[in-house]
Amino acid sequence: MRRTVARCFVTHDLPGPALDRLRAEHEVDLWAGLSSPTPDELAAGAADAEGLLSMLVDRIDAALLDRCPKLRAIANYAVGYDNIDLTATRARGIPVGNTPDVLTDATADLTFALILAIARRLEDAAAAVKNGEWRTWEPDKYLGHDVHGATLGIIGMGRIGRAVARRAAGFEMTVLHTSRDGVALDELLTSSDFVSLHCPLTPETHHLIDAETLAKMRPTAMLINTARGPIVDQRALRDALVDGTIAGAALDVTDPEPLAPDDPLMSAPNLIVVPHIGSATHQARADMATLAVENLLAALDGRPMPHEVR
Repeated sequence: MRRTVARCFVTHDLPGPALDRLRAEHEVDLWAGLSSPTPDELAAGAADAEGLLSMLVDRIDAALLDRCPKLRAIANYAVGYDNIDLTATRARGIPVGNTPDVLTDATADLTFALILAIARRLEDAAAAVKNGEWRTWEPDKYLGHDVHGATLGIIGMGRIGRAVARRAAGFEMTVLHTSRDGVALDELLTSSDFVSLHCPLTPETHHLIDAETLAKMRPTAMLINTARGPIVDQRALRDALVDGTIAGAALDVTDPEPLAPDDPLMSAPNLIVVPHIGSATHQARADMATLAVENLLAALDGRPMPHEVR
C-alpha cells in the first residue's frame, strides 16, 4: 500500500544522507535562507506543511501553530526542546520528537575542551603567538589553573553531565553534582574550582546563575556553560568577570544567539565564547539528522515517534 505523500518544511539543510530518506517518501521544502527564518518566514514556509523539521533556534509557539493548521508532526533537531511550546502542541495533538543520546559524547568532549582552554589560557597564549608577542620562554607568562585534581561541580547530572563526570575521572578530579544523591547547590558553588552547567532550560533554571550565585563561587573558580544561554544572567556574569568575583568563564551558548560582537559581555576579561558547537562533529550531527528524520517519518506514517518528547 502506497503511503500518502506529505509536505514537509525543513528550516535548515542537514549533514549526512538523512534528508534524502525524507525526500524519498515525502515532498520536502528546504528553507534556502542564509540565516534562520524569522517567525513570519517560518509561518509562511510551514503554512501548508504536515511535517516540520525544526532547529533549536526556531520558536514554535501557539501563534505559529495557529498559522499552520495542517501540521501534524514536529521533529526538533536537538536534544533540548525549550524552543517549542509543548502545551500548545499537545493541545493540538501534534507529537514532538527530539534527538537524544547521539550528541552526548560530542558535547561532553567540548565541555572538557572549554575547561582546559579557559583554565590554561589557551586563547590568550595562541593569540600572543599570532600577534608576535612570544619573545622567549618566560616563567610568569600565561599562568593558568590546574585541572588535574581540581573539584568539578556539575549542575544537571543527566546524560551529558554523567559523560563529563566520566571524563573528569581521567583527570582525577573530585566531582560534585546536584542530583538526588548529590549536594546542595550552595555547597557545590562554594566548593568547586569549575562549575559546569548541563541542566535543561526551564522557568526554574532561567538565570539560575545570577549575581547571588556567582558571589558564592570561589574567586579562582570558572564557569562553563554548554547547556542553554538563558540559564546564566549574562549581565551578572560580565560584572563577576570584571570585578574578579570569579576567575573566568567559557560559553558555548549565549542569550541571545548569535551574540553581537559589541555585546557588553564580550568586553569581559578571561572569557571564551564559541558559537554553540557542542554537537558539532560530523558523526554527531549526521546521527542527529537520522533521528530527526526517523521521528518525522514515523509520525507522518501514523506510528509513534521513536524519540517523542513526553
